[in-house]
Formats: sequence, structure tokens, C-alpha cells
Amino acid sequence: MVNVGDKADTVRVAVARGSVKMQPETLALIMEGNMKKGDVLTVAQLAGIMAAKRTSDLIPMCHPLMLSHVAVTCTPNPAASRIDIEASVRLTGKTGVEMEALTAVSVAALTIYDMAKAVDRSMIISEVRVVEKSGGKSGDWRLEIGD
Repeated sequence: MVNVGDKADTVRVAVARGSVKMQPETLALIMEGNMKKGDVLTVAQLAGIMAAKRTSDLIPMCHPLMLSHVAVTCTPNPAASRIDIEASVRLTGKTGVEMEALTAVSVAALTIYDMAKAVDRSMIISEVRVVEKSGGKSGDWRLEIGD
């Protein structure tokens, strides 16, 4: 791991996004709450939050962090036949939380896939990316294209 011992504690925030594209019929089943495995959007949200908290267990060089806030939203987008996922992670500390936000989005997307794969194996998980970060030595950053 990188030595962050000499860094100052600052408020650090990262926002990541991604999506799961699917057949319109699959999205309709999810929105109606008619999937056999249960409430897909709520379970995916919870899975994303849990994943953010366990990122250092999954990514070998990540520091274990005491997160102060994790929010995950899974929003149906019927016009594009997909579920849009956003994770926001915050802490006051010596290292950023981009990996935690990316992990939250990724695991939420995988959970959606798992819960809906019985009716749609053609789902596509895509566009997982950091769209915003703030805090630390490098300061604030926002994705200017494709967010």
C-alpha cells in the first residue's frame, strides 16, 4: 500500500456512475416488483452500500477506510431501457474514496444482473466511471464528457 501517513486529513468525496441495460420487459418486471428474487432496486442499493464498506477486502492495495457516508441510487430509465446507478462516498481522511464509489456501483450492477438473469441474460453492465471527486492534494475534479 502507499504510505499516506504524512498526508493531511481532509473531507474527501467521490461520485461514480454506471448502468445496466436490459430488455424493456425486464425493466418493467423490475419496476413492477415482479422479479422472483425480490425487490431488485432495494437489494442492489443495499449491496452497493455494503460493497463500498468492504472495498479494501476486495482490492488488494486499497486502504481500509472509515467511511462517514455512502449513498447508492438505482434509477430506472425506461426511455433507454436501463437502470442508472450512482454512488456517492464521503469521509474525512488521508486518502480518496474513488475505489469505494466504483465498487459500490459495480456490485449494485452485478446484483441487478444476478436478480434478473433468469429472465434476461442479455443485460449489459456499462459505463462504470468516476464522475466527480473532491478533497485531498489534487483538489476537485469533475468528468467533463460522458457523465
